[in-house]
Amino acid sequence: MTFEIYTAVGAFVVSLVTALIFGKFFIPFMRRMHFGQEIREDGPKWHMSKAGTPTMGGFLFISGIVVSCVVGVALLAAYSKNGVWTPVVLTVFSLGFGVIGFLDDFVKVAKHRNLGLTVVQKLLLQLALSLAFVSLLRYMGLLTPNVYIPFFDVTVPVSWVLYLVLAVLAISGAVNAVNFTDGVDGLLGCVTLPVMAFFAVVAIARENVGAAIFAAAAAGGLIGFLVYNFNPAKIFMGDTGSLFLGGAVCAVALALDLPLILLVVGIIYVIEIFSVVLQVCYFKLTHGKRIFRMAPIHHHFEMGGWSEKKLCAVFGGVTALMCVITLFGIGIL
Repeated sequence: MTFEIYTAVGAFVVSLVTALIFGKFFIPFMRRMHFGQEIREDGPKWHMSKAGTPTMGGFLFISGIVVSCVVGVALLAAYSKNGVWTPVVLTVFSLGFGVIGFLDDFVKVAKHRNLGLTVVQKLLLQLALSLAFVSLLRYMGLLTPNVYIPFFDVTVPVSWVLYLVLAVLAISGAVNAVNFTDGVDGLLGCVTLPVMAFFAVVAIARENVGAAIFAAAAAGGLIGFLVYNFNPAKIFMGDTGSLFLGGAVCAVALALDLPLILLVVGIIYVIEIFSVVLQVCYFKLTHGKRIFRMAPIHHHFEMGGWSEKKLCAVFGGVTALMCVITLFGIGIL
């Protein structure tokens, strides 16, 4: 386990430093290129003052993760030989979602509107990518068609075809849930940081060094990004970053064969997307009435007077608490 700890800590530090350094150059570059965020017209009116803030900031933590995983793979190839391809597969899968997000961001910037790719375009790309990833994990022997239920220590065997269908649909839903959580300075970073720290701890405990490197690198990169993204944000992560993170949390959860864990440690993601579904359904059924002041639910609290910093502290704190409870629930602590 010592090797896993050292490599995870190294990945964390390398990713953090890379994100911090890259941000010093990337943010001024995006300003010079006038790659600013277009603000939703139906969003909170006070967010209009953020129009023009550089976007695609997800490249900060993406760069940190990529550099860390390259270094990590080199170390594994030289000293361990085990799990060499795991960080590569996890990074490539996450990058696939990042590319979808980049295309979405680029369309928004190029056309100066908040709507990028169509819903159908994004969904088809996500489903295709998810299908390829789950099949690859199965081929690598990292995935079994058994569903582990946390806290009850029960494993339910299912057919591989059923598992494949459910996993692909779950990835698409989870990625979009993570995407909905983005919308307030620092919020998605503050929520995803404890999730990645949780996965790093689990990976180390299970001696899965490849997953440990990836999760620790993600945590380090997110801290580096939050230096620039915390309120008031100097840069937004954009869909480039939020879809990458959605892919990343799904990737490491599946690599550890713990997909249902996301329902617990990712409770904020679940609440965010559920608030949107509830709002839309209730609005249509009641012909115009609303449950929340605005959805996703973080905007509801914003309109109730919560500051962006308070939102980050509360939502991030709830996530951290659920991560600690889950570590006890699955016997890690």
